[in-house]
Amino acid sequence: MPTKAPYDAAAGARSRRNWRELNSVSSQPSPLTCDRMVTYTVAVNDDDHVFKALADPTRRFLLDLLFEQDGRTLTELEAGLRMTRFGVMKHLRILEEARLVITRRSGRTKLHFLNPVPIRLVHDRWIDKYTEPWAATLTGLKRNLEQTMEKLFEIYIKTTPERLWRAIIDPELRSMFTFGVGVYSDWQPGSSYVGRTTDLTVSPNMTICEGENLEVDPPRRLVQTFRAMWSDDVKGEGTSVVTWEIRPVGDSCRLTVVHSQLRDGANPQLYGGWPMVLSGLKTLLETGELLTTPGSQQYLKPRSAAQAA
Repeated sequence: MPTKAPYDAAAGARSRRNWRELNSVSSQPSPLTCDRMVTYTVAVNDDDHVFKALADPTRRFLLDLLFEQDGRTLTELEAGLRMTRFGVMKHLRILEEARLVITRRSGRTKLHFLNPVPIRLVHDRWIDKYTEPWAATLTGLKRNLEQTMEKLFEIYIKTTPERLWRAIIDPELRSMFTFGVGVYSDWQPGSSYVGRTTDLTVSPNMTICEGENLEVDPPRRLVQTFRAMWSDDVKGEGTSVVTWEIRPVGDSCRLTVVHSQLRDGANPQLYGGWPMVLSGLKTLLETGELLTTPGSQQYLKPRSAAQAA
């Protein structure tokens, strides 16, 4: 019959200490996934959310539906899928967390809109490194974003509402993220404004757009009519409305741009540049640098010549 081992005080102390350490560690957030094959760090950035959202074929299909027709209800999106309403809602929630989908209420109806800005940011950061497959995909996405009467764009910028407002209305700052175009106005409700190319561009002093300031509420909201003037094709599109909305979120701001009252089938040039404009604005305010993707530089003089001017 086995005899009982004598009590080891040192071993007992070690055991109690190990137990306390185990409980202390387990109460803290762990960076591990419990998968022995992979370990993730705690930090998750915006790109991670976008890639996660795009990784699922169902979510890509939901984006395809919004490409075809923006501003759809949950019922309309659910009709295109063989899954429960709750399942569709879960996928939409992930797309919303990645800011690829923005919801907006119209009366009692909740509408879903595509927000291409996160895709633009991924494009600006990664395409120069991994050109071919992603470039083809994202170019196709952009072609399909431009079908409806109203377009919504949203971005988060680490800045204050005051700095963001100044970047929107100051001609010199504005020209640094809008292809070299400065916007000039006294910024009073009912006053006019004009957008002109500056000496940064290859064609200075050219009128690009004009309109009227309908609402001016610094640093929260700016509503303007918009008439494009840069070519005969866009001049015939008439007047639309652009709304800038700034909301502080912690140490950052959520900027939403709504381009509305576009005619059905309007020229994509009217709103196709917004993702790049907002990407340039984010880059400028967060880093002090200009966006250097080829599209953002297409109307600018070579950097040395522009700086000399």
